[in-house]
Amino acid sequence: MYDLVIIGGGPTGLNVALAAEKAGIEYLVLEKGVLVNSIYHFPVNMTFFSTSQKLEIGETPFISHTDKPTRKEALEYYRRLQQAYELKVKLYEPVTRMERVGEEEAYEITTSKAVYQAAHVVVATGFYDTPRMLNVPGEDLPKVKHYYDDVHPYVGQRVLVVGAANSACDVALETYQKGATVTMAIRQHELYPKVKYWIKPNVENRITEGSIKAHFNTEVKAIYPDRVDLEGPDGVFTIPNDFVLAMTGYEPNYALLAALGLPISEDAAAMPLHNEETLETPLPGVYLAGVVCAGRRTSKLFIENTRDHGDIIIQQILARKGTSAK
Repeated sequence: MYDLVIIGGGPTGLNVALAAEKAGIEYLVLEKGVLVNSIYHFPVNMTFFSTSQKLEIGETPFISHTDKPTRKEALEYYRRLQQAYELKVKLYEPVTRMERVGEEEAYEITTSKAVYQAAHVVVATGFYDTPRMLNVPGEDLPKVKHYYDDVHPYVGQRVLVVGAANSACDVALETYQKGATVTMAIRQHELYPKVKYWIKPNVENRITEGSIKAHFNTEVKAIYPDRVDLEGPDGVFTIPNDFVLAMTGYEPNYALLAALGLPISEDAAAMPLHNEETLETPLPGVYLAGVVCAGRRTSKLFIENTRDHGDIIIQQILARKGTSAK
């Protein structure tokens, strides 16, 4: 019986673990993939929008070569942090369900490898692992990517970028600059207005000059090995294609949240229900932490403005136990 089981080994899960470690709470982190799995799946050459100082957790300095760290530097930081504090993390162990057990408020957490019991649970599963699907025929073809990895595979290829926000604009620019023939399919009549100021003018200029072909008010209808069907204001049309990079955003893993028994709000945000001050869900002793709290509003919360979640939750747990932090 653990005092606390933390589901998710990303920056937020590690942050909660650090707070638990310092408070002397017996805890365990369960992660379905690698350590900070979401960051590992970021583009290879990605640079964060945030500064390294804003990404620090556990009052542990994050030193990077420039003001804004790279993916590689972030992986090194969180890896060294986990090792330095000897945080108790089990990797490659996805959680499949959670149930209340016994007369006391305790939970049984089942994974692919074992069963654990805990008096308290923190769900820190983020959203980056669950892409928003296009839900069109052919989306399961190998040529369709929901995660952008590296530009090299797309050199000299006919690439369709789906989306109009930061990731889509970034991918369209980088693949074009490295020699791909790039087309964008954009559902709205314009690029997302909040695209980063150093990206948006560059993309707009490439579209204006015709270097990147953009189809506005357009959706993907079907994907084939050598082409894609699109539907725009004038009806359905077909373009030749080698790769589809669907930069359509991400959302929480609602299937997992349902398996954990967590209720979801019925509005467009689809937020897991929780007290915004204590972070406790309607399940006693079960808390949310990090960006999963925002549901589908994935631009509302980030690492930097959820760094206090660990301390908030641990204080709640200590209060329930009738003890105080060390």
